[in-house]
Order: sequence, then C-alpha cells, then structure tokens
Amino acid sequence: MIKNTRTVLIDKNPGRNSQTYGIARELGTNVELIHEPSVGVIGNKGDSQCYLGVLSKVQAIHEALKAQIGLAEDKMKYRLVQPEFTVATSDGIRNGTKEMRYSLIGREVTNDSLCEHLSATGLEGLIAVVACDKPPVGTLAAVLEHNRPAIIMSDGSIRPGKDSENGEAIDIISSYQIAGSDDEILKKRISFESCPGFGSCGGMFTYNTMQTFLGVVGMEPLHMVSPASEDSKRVDSFPKELVSYLDKLIKNNITPRDIVNRDSIRNAIIVAMAVGGSTNVMLHAPEIARAAGYKDFYNEIMSAEEFNDLSENVVPVIVNARPFGKYSMVDIDKKGGIQVFVKDLLDAGLLKGDVMTCTGTTLIEQIESLSPNIPDEDVIYSVQKPFKQTGGLRLLGGNLSPEFSAVLKLAGVEGGLENNLFTGNARVFNGEEELLKFLDSTPDELQNNDMIVVRYEGPVGGPGMPEMLDSTSRITTICREKNIVAGLMTDGRFSGGSVGLVIGHVGPEAAIGGPIALIKDGDQIEVNLNINQINCKQLEDKHTLQERLNAWNSELDPISDVHPFLGRADTRLLNRMRKSAVSAIHGAGMHPNSDLFVCDPRQAEISGFKPINKFKNTAT
Repeated sequence: MIKNTRTVLIDKNPGRNSQTYGIARELGTNVELIHEPSVGVIGNKGDSQCYLGVLSKVQAIHEALKAQIGLAEDKMKYRLVQPEFTVATSDGIRNGTKEMRYSLIGREVTNDSLCEHLSATGLEGLIAVVACDKPPVGTLAAVLEHNRPAIIMSDGSIRPGKDSENGEAIDIISSYQIAGSDDEILKKRISFESCPGFGSCGGMFTYNTMQTFLGVVGMEPLHMVSPASEDSKRVDSFPKELVSYLDKLIKNNITPRDIVNRDSIRNAIIVAMAVGGSTNVMLHAPEIARAAGYKDFYNEIMSAEEFNDLSENVVPVIVNARPFGKYSMVDIDKKGGIQVFVKDLLDAGLLKGDVMTCTGTTLIEQIESLSPNIPDEDVIYSVQKPFKQTGGLRLLGGNLSPEFSAVLKLAGVEGGLENNLFTGNARVFNGEEELLKFLDSTPDELQNNDMIVVRYEGPVGGPGMPEMLDSTSRITTICREKNIVAGLMTDGRFSGGSVGLVIGHVGPEAAIGGPIALIKDGDQIEVNLNINQINCKQLEDKHTLQERLNAWNSELDPISDVHPFLGRADTRLLNRMRKSAVSAIHGAGMHPNSDLFVCDPRQAEISGFKPINKFKNTAT
C-alpha cells in the first residue's frame, strides 16, 4: 500500500522564510534545508521530580539529531526545529487535594498542545521524552493522531530512598502510608528520605505500568524502559540509537499506526496483567486505541469477558514489584530489564511476536537482538513458576457497574476475598474530601467488612476523575493496624501505588445518576469474583431502585440538571472536562463530539438502568 509520504514546505514566501532562515542559523543547521520536512524533539514537563531529568535527555537527543542532519550523502536532509515541551501537574504532590482533579486532565492537555505543535509545524519525524504517567499517554495519543514517524523514550524511574534507621528501601508510597501517624518526627524523616534524586515513581505503579506498555506496544525500544532516570545511558548512548531508529522509520515510512494496532495493544494489555499493573491502564488503553483508529476498545481490541478469562486463567503475575511486592523498576533493570519477562511471555505463547516496533524490526526480532537473561526467580519470575498464580487486574459488572467498567487490582488485595467473595456494609461519602475528614478525625470508626463508597469523583463529577492515593494509603494502614478488612469502591480512580480491596471506575458514575449514586449507608455490597460482579442487594428490588432514583432526580438543580454534590468546575478547563467527558469505559477523556454512549446498552438490563442524557437517568 502506498501512503502519503511527506509534507514538504513548498511555499517560499520571504516573510515566512525569514524566520526559518533565522531558526536554522540559531540552531546551527544548514539554511538550504529550510524547505525540507521537519524533525524535532519534544519533552513532558511539570512541577515534580518526575520531570527534572527530562531536559537533559531532550537536549542530548536534539544534539544527536542535529549532528546527523546535513547535505552530505550520509546525513538526514531535514529541517530541524527547536525542542518543545508539554506541561502537566504532579500526581504525588496533588493527591488528596482539590488540585488532583487536574491530573487526568493533564493527559488531555498534553494531547492538545502536542497536536498543535505537530500539526502547525508539520513534523515528519519526532522523538519524544516522556515522564510521569498521564503525559506519556497524551503524547502517544497525539502522535497516533498525527501518524508520522515517531519514537518515544521514557525518562526513567527514580531510585528508591533508604530508611536511615533500618536500611530498607522506601518510596513515595511509604510516605503516604504513614500519613495517619501521630509521630510527626517519623513522618518528616520518611518523607525526607523516600524520594532522593529524580525520575518518575519507581515501583510498578502507573508510570512503570505505562512505560512497560509503551515498550510492548512497540513505540519505545524495550531496553530503554527500565534504566533509572539518572542512568548515564540515557544521555550517552540512547540518543544516537533513537536518531538511528527514527531515520529508519522515516526512510521506510513506518508510522505509529503501523506499530500500534489491535495485536500490539493486546500484547501490552497482557503484559500489564502480568506485571500486576495499575488500574489506570484500563483508562489509558481505550484512549490509545481511540487515537489509533479504533472506536470501541471492548468490541474491537479485547472484550471484558476475554480480559477476565486471561487474567483469571491464563496470565499470572511474574514480577515481585512494589506496591504488592518487594522490588522497584531499578531492581528489574539489574536483572535484565523488561525484555526478560517479555521474552518469557513470548516463549509461553502469550504474546504475538510478529508485530512491528519503532526499532524497524518486529517484537520477536527486537527480543532476539537483545538476548535477554532468563528470569532470576526473585525479582522476575517465569510464567511456569509465577510470583502470583492469576493476573493482576479484574473487570467487574453487576448492578453497581452496568458498564462493566469497574476494575480491581487483584494483585494488590491483602485480604477479604476468601472463596472469591467479599460482603460488606456500605459507608457512603459524597466526595473524597468527606472521606479524608473521616479518616483524619474518626479513623477508629472504620469497622471490619466496611465497604467505603466514594462517589461524585468521576470524569464528570470531579470533574477530572481524581485518584485517591491519600485515602487508600490511610485505609491500608488502618486495616493493617487493626487487622481488619475494609473495601473501597468509587467512580473515581486510584494510584498505581494503591493496595487493598479497592475498586475504581465504577460506572455509570454518580454525577449522571449511575447506580453508585443510589447506595445508602448500611446497604449490603457484595464483590463476587466467581462471576466478576459487584452488586448492591437493596438495588435488586425494582421498587427500591425506582424510589431512590426519583429521590436523586428531585435533588438536581432545575436549571442545570446538575446534582449538588458534584465538584466545582470553577475554571474553563474543569468546565470543559465536565461538558465533554466520556465515561471510564471509553477512557474518561474529553471528546465533546463523540457518539460514544455514556452507558453500554448491552449492560443496562443488569441494573434496570438506562441513561437518557448526561445528567438525568430513569429506571426502565
């Protein structure tokens, strides 16, 4: 198939030329190349340690690219543009605050800003340095939409801190899990010691789940995923490799949509299960699939039924990684990197090896060129002798999740699912702020088999679907201290560092009248992994369901149809999210003209629920 190859700047208006000549002179490239297709480097930036290492990598790659550009026979004949940077907030700093609403929105802002840069500049070749976990997905989505040759390198993880008293490795999750302590000296010491240096979160939290995803889906060389941000290879040798790969992609006109397709996305999802990855992958994978040209992730890529079958019966957890295990990504790197378990999964027949990657070779060819170690069976395990017998993620339906969107990080559950069942009593909070006040003032009131319900924190309700690392960390600590089990379910989401019986992405969300909005204190909530459902016993009665739904509708503002418990959309960006958000099952992104239905009609009959518009529902 012949593709549209290059966009060349053929307009030679002297007014526009004056700036392109000026840029070429300032960047030190040949002025005779200003009408050739453009290539460049971009980076993600923000206000946390995640982004501190990005600039040096962008500069190193930019210099490597410049060194390879010229008129000589062996050079790349392209116009070089100056580096550009997208912006995002810090999840770690913002968790537990109202500003956390901007976290997932950062994915959308990155997509928008990079789209403007790629489209307006007409870039024909791109190398991106990404950090944290939302900007990389926004970067990949924009790259897929632009669909010209591109390659991504994650900036790398932060190294673990060290507890000065016992010598144990600690990280940001260690700090969050002592938030409820009365020992102010301890809290200051651990927070001071837990995040030395720079780089993104080091455990198998959302960052490393998504960087592994980027590698397996084919957009990042596998050997570039696991080294720490401070690893010298990221500025010494990787830049030249990246430029060489980009040159090959351009010459062979291999575009992101040639790489990111149904098979490669399925590969990446399977690996996310195998590493016990973050629940956020179930927001990011549908968004990546959308940008790659797929309308419905669960119909075109992987159904919820197949996902659960793979996680339950086929794909085990094969890394001993934080937050459910002992080690961090730097330890995985010491044992050979992610290519070790990717090869093991390929050898077990769980991945397709013939998919194209950004190296210009297939996944299996890339693995063969890397010659990975075998699993050491301490940090990295094999499929035959796994760390945990079942995959790390499970999707749940039921009358509280008629969209089948609710997701449980099974790898992080610490108790309460004997015989795959949990039955608890609902303790309802209308927003995370209410829950945090409860955990601060009356934590002893948390009882065994409580099911905490946090609602109005979805894409529309937050707005922005904030994650709840602060809440889950405090609950985990209380449960460990009291030797009890308490669950948490929400229409919001969780950090990849969260552990415990926590269920996120429950949809439809409370803000649009989803069933989670109708739960009352004391209701009986059952989580049943034998049938992969989460149900409220009281809502099984149609009369009760209709009565509660009528009451909920009566509370809506008569003019705006907005429920009073929704978070304030007091900036243009938050208001844009509220007005344009799609549900978690479609990635919880901003798509105002989307024809994606808020609730999957195939699941509506489970709860007797049928949305009629974005804010009002009616029982069928």
